[in-house]
Formats: sequence, structure tokens, C-alpha cells
Amino acid sequence: MPIFEYKGLTRDGRNTKGTIDAENQRAARAKLKKDNIFVVDIKDKKKLDPKKKQGPRSTKKVGVKDLALMTRQLATLIKANIPLVDALLAVSEQVENPTLAEAVADCKNMVNEGSPFFKALQKYPNIFTNIYISMVEAGEMSGSLDTLLLRLAEFLEAQAELRAKVSSAMTYPVIMLVVTGGLLSFLFIFLIPKMVTVFESAPQLVLPWYTVGLIAMSQFMVNYWYIIFGSLFLAIVLFRNWKSTPAGKDQWDAISLRLPLMGPTVRMVAVSRFTRTLGTLLSGGVPMLTALDIVRNVVDNHVLAVAIDEARSNISEGETISGPLKKSGQFPPIVIHMVNIGEKTGDLENMLMQVSDAYDFQVKNKLEALTSLMGPVVIVIMGFAIAAIVFAVMIPMFEMTNLAG
Repeated sequence: MPIFEYKGLTRDGRNTKGTIDAENQRAARAKLKKDNIFVVDIKDKKKLDPKKKQGPRSTKKVGVKDLALMTRQLATLIKANIPLVDALLAVSEQVENPTLAEAVADCKNMVNEGSPFFKALQKYPNIFTNIYISMVEAGEMSGSLDTLLLRLAEFLEAQAELRAKVSSAMTYPVIMLVVTGGLLSFLFIFLIPKMVTVFESAPQLVLPWYTVGLIAMSQFMVNYWYIIFGSLFLAIVLFRNWKSTPAGKDQWDAISLRLPLMGPTVRMVAVSRFTRTLGTLLSGGVPMLTALDIVRNVVDNHVLAVAIDEARSNISEGETISGPLKKSGQFPPIVIHMVNIGEKTGDLENMLMQVSDAYDFQVKNKLEALTSLMGPVVIVIMGFAIAAIVFAVMIPMFEMTNLAG
């Protein structure tokens, strides 16, 4: 069924716009008129700019928060015994993100034509992940789609919250480093050269070695600033290119787990993703081997992914999951212990969720501690650098005053 973009006026005179699906433009106008919307402009999306045909919105990604909100709305509607097609139509008109709204409307058309919902979602891999599609498939097969969509929404919301914590924790130290670098660059490029002219006015003045070194650094930055910034830019580009290669990513994943301060936090985040995702999939009725195939990509770390692959291989031969994870040496003892208890009691999903909640709490505390530590450390470094510059400048100034006296 075609999808139309429209602009119009509501009964109280406010501007409104959105998308609507109908058999033709006349039917679309009739639908909007029924909703008390006076149509100003309406166009078939397929007949818009040809560039949009070549690059559809389905290639764009959607934020986790938008996806979580849409999933929760869909779960609420289905739980209220509203048919899936009608629920998808309502959600597509409610979602504010145009990319997601278009994808949901298209999925509604495919479901209306007889396609399973999870098959329709597979058309948009940049929006709906393997976890999402597997959970929807399990929900459709078991007749508990509303319950699994609600779990999916909770999972996505927890994922978004964890990302927000990591981002907010890194924002303050990065800002402090940028401010420190900018301030030091200003001192070396603008202030110290002016002091050099003052020192040159007293030829009998003998500058101490640290002042000479400071002036040399300042002159290098003034004369070759483009080399410094060019080298920094080149180093960032080379690092990103190296990290984007399979071998480079594998090496960086191994290094990131061994970093002095951030290494334990990186491992906690990966373990939290592993346990929460696996618990969500298993609670949704996804088979263990299929769930492990999906989870290995969620941890986003090659070292842990290899450990999960080995665990999957051993499980397929009849072993428990806790044994292979313990042999890998990559998972903390508490995780192994909780998984082992979960397997023995038949409550593995609940144990995995408890581990994830515990690690989310630890990640939050760790990030707060690192943030509170980074602030004073950066301030101390900045103060030490400025004090060294002031000392190197003021000592010769005092000597100049004595010579003048």
C-alpha cells in the first residue's frame, strides 16, 4: 500500500505533518479529513526526489531511546488485544522519528499482506538488530508477543541508560583536557613570545636553562604549529584506520581489557551486555545456541567473543555453559558462580539478569569514581604546567629588576 507524506491544518488552526498509508491520494485525503485535518499538501513518497529512492531512510540508524519507546507503545497496544496491523498503524503515526515511522508503516503493510512480523523487520537490519528480530520471532511463535516486546523495551532502555552513563562520565574529563590544551597552547603561542622580546631588551641577562627550554618549545610551536596539529590529526586517522581493520580491532580489544584504569570498566560493560542480552533471549524462548550466536556480537569485544564461541562449541557437545566460560579465564568468578547456580536450579535467566543488574551498578560506581578522580587530576596537571611556566618567566623578570636597580 502506498505511503503519503502530508502537510495540513488541524481544526484549531495548528500546522501538522506526517505520513499516512492509503490505496491512493484520494483515499489518503479522506482519511485525513475524517481525522479533522485539512490537507494543504500531500505527495506519494515513491514519487519524491529520485535521490531518496536510491538512498532510502531504511539505511539510516535509529536511536535506542526512540526504538525502546516505539516497542513499549506497541507492546501496550497488543496487550490491550488490538490486532497487530492496527497496532502498527497507530504506532507509525505516533512515532516522531521519521525513519522509524517509515519502517514501521512499511512493516505494517507487509504484515497486512500476510508476512510474519519478524520477516518484515528483517528488511531493516540497520534499525532492528538480530536480538530484536529473534525476540519478535519467539513471541510470534509462542503467542506471547506483547510480553516479549515489553521485555525488549526494558532491555533497550537499560542499554540506553548504560550508554548514557558512559558518555556522561567521559564528557567532563574530555572537556577539561580540551580546555587545558587550549590554555597551554595560548600561553606558548601568544604570551611567551611577547616575554621573549622583553628578555631580549636586556642583553646582559643570563636566562636559566628551564626558561631557555620553555622559549625553545614556544618558538617551535609558533613556527611549526601546522606540523604539530598535522601529526596529531594523522595519528588519529591512522589509529582509526588500524582499529577499523579486523586484526587491529582484535588487538585493540585485547589491549582495552588490560588498560590500567579503564580495563576493568570495559570488561564490566561487556559482561553486563553479555548477561543481560543472554538472559533476555533465553527468557523469550530463544534456544541457547542461537542466543549465544547473537550475544557474541553484542559484547563488541573479540577476546570475549572467542570465549563465547568456545562455550557454544562445548555446549553443543553436551557440556554446561559455566564450565567453558570458566576455562576461558575472561569472565569474573561471580559470573561463573551465578551461572552455575542458575543451571542447577533451572533459573538461569533470572540469575543472568541479577548479574547484569549488579554489574550495571558497579559500572555506575566505577564511572562516578573515575569521573571524580579525573577532574582533580586534570586540574593538578594544569596547575603544575601553569606554575612551571610562571616560574620560568618570573625568575628572569626578577633578575631583570635587580639588574635595572
